[in-house]
Amino acid sequence: MEAQAVVRGLLLKEEDKSLTTNRFATDSVVEIRGSDGLAGLECFLNIARALGMGSCFSGDGSPRPLPCGSESPSDGGKWRKRLRNSSSFDYKIELRLHRVPGRMFLNGSSEVASLFSKQGRKGINQDAMLVWENFSSKDTIFCGVFDGHGPYGHRVAKKVRDSFPLKLSAELELHYKNKNGAIDVGDVDHGVSDRNISFMTLKESFLKAAKVMDKELKLHPDIDCFCSGTTAVALIKHDLVIGNVGDSRAILGTRDHSGSLTAVPLTIDLKPNLPKEAERIKLARGRVFALQNEPEVSRVWLPNANSPGLAMARAFGDFCLKDYGLISVPDISYHRITEKDEFVVLATDGIWDVLSNKEVVDIVAACTRASAARTLVETAVQSWKTKYPTSKVDDCAVVCLFLDAEADFKSALDNDSPRAPLDQSDFSPRGAAADSLVNSSRLSRTAPEHSPLLEDGKVGA
Repeated sequence: MEAQAVVRGLLLKEEDKSLTTNRFATDSVVEIRGSDGLAGLECFLNIARALGMGSCFSGDGSPRPLPCGSESPSDGGKWRKRLRNSSSFDYKIELRLHRVPGRMFLNGSSEVASLFSKQGRKGINQDAMLVWENFSSKDTIFCGVFDGHGPYGHRVAKKVRDSFPLKLSAELELHYKNKNGAIDVGDVDHGVSDRNISFMTLKESFLKAAKVMDKELKLHPDIDCFCSGTTAVALIKHDLVIGNVGDSRAILGTRDHSGSLTAVPLTIDLKPNLPKEAERIKLARGRVFALQNEPEVSRVWLPNANSPGLAMARAFGDFCLKDYGLISVPDISYHRITEKDEFVVLATDGIWDVLSNKEVVDIVAACTRASAARTLVETAVQSWKTKYPTSKVDDCAVVCLFLDAEADFKSALDNDSPRAPLDQSDFSPRGAAADSLVNSSRLSRTAPEHSPLLEDGKVGA
């Protein structure tokens, strides 16, 4: 907390200081001109050390995590004690969520999904993941991965994992109530999929839920999100509607016209070097540049201080940068599921930094469903050691969602009969406006049925 107070003090005084980068040093060193130069330099280095974790730049280039165990019910009393140390409201909500049938957040698998996360070599695992079957309705699935960064990134990621789906469900429920008046008691069990929910409704619900989520983080009494945050890539499956904040990624494994398995990006990595992202950040007086020792990684910096160096253009939390171009508005995209589509992979950048999209779909296709996510993570860890032997392995989190509901369940968990195929007509975009979104221009890398959208509702070029 003392370090966070120092950060805030630095930001309050940043307009009164002139800072320049020492281009001849190996590490990022800042020269502070003025009467308190030496004290200011020491202060800044302490801040850089305190901030060093995940996608934020640290004073010596290496993250320094806070000591904390992994979140797992196997911890027994320690796990419950950590929850009780949080606010009582969060504690009660989290305990109730962990008991919801069909909601998976730990390593494991089901008939339709496989998920696995592994701590890297940078400290506590700051990645989180979620698969929620029968989300808001039968046959609707919510999936997401969340990559935290900063001193409290692990807490931010888990908070968004737990709270964002609830806010999304509430927005969908509110939309239906506003459109049709009071909901009958008999209607509640039917869920949102039976209520003619359009793509535009889902998009609006994603945007509103994200706005509420970020506001809640800003006001949270127990989680300091000033210099900590998280990415999020989440989808609702009944057709696919995907929301992306940051540089985690979702891809589709599908068959082309010749029957070969191909990888189709469902999201765009929202990095600071993307022209639209960089333009927004610079208009808000934020700065975008890469360090000399990692020229391939563009980062977001404060106007007058070489801090915090965030390697993404959008994130939940990170309020030290929210006035300087960083936003939490999700990029929304839509994909109509076809018979050629086999699975979706959502993963944090620990996977994508070392494996290509095609390598990922080939690995998943070669595995049983129960082992797909674990095999993918273990392959990525080995790739880290081979490609970057001097670097610390990043945290990895993967969710594999299988779309062919009639296929055999290829695992030892074969205990249920296959589900009936989804009726896509219940969830497809309605009206000429929605049809134009699906059929308009697309990214050159995307399949014909996929259409990424920017936050202003325009289709990505």
